[in-house]
Amino acid sequence: SPADTVMLSAGLRAVAPFGIDLMPRGGGMSYTSGYIGDGADALVVDTSAMDRILHIEEVDMTVTVEAGCSWAALYAALKPRGLRTPAWGSLSGIKASVGGGMSQNGLFWGGGSSTMAPSCLSMQVVLADGTIMRTGNAITRPSGPDVTGLFTADCGAFAIKAEVTLPLVREGTAFAYGSFGFAGADTCFAAMSEVGRAGLASECFGFDPFLQAQRMKRDSLSSDAKALATMMKAQGGFWKAVKAGARVVAAGRSFLDDSNFSVHFICEGRHQAAVDADMAAISAICAAQGGVMVENTIPKILRANPFPPVNSMVGPNGERWVPVHGIVAHSRAPATIDAITALFTAHEDAMERLGVGAGYMFLTVGRTGFLIEPVFYWPDALDAIHHASVEPAHMAKLVDFPANAAARALVDALRAGVIDIFRAADGVHFQVGRAYPLKAASDPAAWTLLGAIKDHLDPDRRVNPGVLGL
Repeated sequence: SPADTVMLSAGLRAVAPFGIDLMPRGGGMSYTSGYIGDGADALVVDTSAMDRILHIEEVDMTVTVEAGCSWAALYAALKPRGLRTPAWGSLSGIKASVGGGMSQNGLFWGGGSSTMAPSCLSMQVVLADGTIMRTGNAITRPSGPDVTGLFTADCGAFAIKAEVTLPLVREGTAFAYGSFGFAGADTCFAAMSEVGRAGLASECFGFDPFLQAQRMKRDSLSSDAKALATMMKAQGGFWKAVKAGARVVAAGRSFLDDSNFSVHFICEGRHQAAVDADMAAISAICAAQGGVMVENTIPKILRANPFPPVNSMVGPNGERWVPVHGIVAHSRAPATIDAITALFTAHEDAMERLGVGAGYMFLTVGRTGFLIEPVFYWPDALDAIHHASVEPAHMAKLVDFPANAAARALVDALRAGVIDIFRAADGVHFQVGRAYPLKAASDPAAWTLLGAIKDHLDPDRRVNPGVLGL
């Protein structure tokens, strides 16, 4: 667990003669075996102690952090200055690290325009032999062939990330929020895709009936005094805050009862009239697809509390939880969800017998992509990562389920089936890890080049061997 880049370099240099595999680990939030090695001889390189924010350059509009810095810590440091990064973290950002975001890629906050990894300007990485290498520059990317890009979305295959430089943007000062209910996936998807293509929302996300029911089973956001207080403070103006808070409390948990699918939008900008106009355009798009406006509790409280505790990494009663996802072209999204639904229908009896539930979350990815994330819940024993990550007070309320090998095997089979469906739809993935078939989706010449780069940077193939399929 190195404290800085120099110590990381010295440690890798000392280990190199022993031929031990190196498994890079950031916040530990990977659900694709991102840092789980195949061999017995492995050293976990835990970067969580490398968590400093090294430089905030307001004149040059860049920030440099150590790779173990969490997205939540970075946001908290930049917010008083009215700044943030273009893509500014996932919902697990209280644990997930900036270095992990560069390795895994991903999105949520700022996902309407960008995913995490492409915004990186430069990095310092440490190679297997301890060599410190700087990629890129702090001004623009690319500058010549994009060396920085080789170390993004690589799941730590090529080197250990030590320091990351990201561009800054001015945070919005005007916001608008909207939530809509839809009768079916087809109209829900059509509205989301049109909003995504038009670039109207900074965030656009939705849930199917099962997943929104799971969310509502948990302690309601509207009953969480801290979340409510933060949301009210974010509204600006006393009476505006009181009115917003009253609407949230009045809506309670019932505002989605009549909706099969719900979609939530956040618009962010510099002028209230502009973001209100964007939300009016979103409302018209949703209405044209039969969407019904509902109380905007979810996006409003989520934006005011962007990095909640990761209690949702288990089910509302303590079930195991695991997602699988793919990003497809807008035109392929409806058929993809139909195929996934058919897969679940074909296994409906087994899922019912073993207590396996499945829901969906949806997000637009910039203007070109549509993310579909099936999520599984089932009664099963929790692991050490759950006990280390979920708040103790919340964990104390949960059921202690016994191990359930049969249900887990069914979930493994269903996840594999979903991955096959995404592959057939030419889908792509974040955090490839050891779960998604990158080689099968790659041009053969491009895959050969990746292998050659791996051989040059890590000739003994000791850095996260097996990840990406390398």
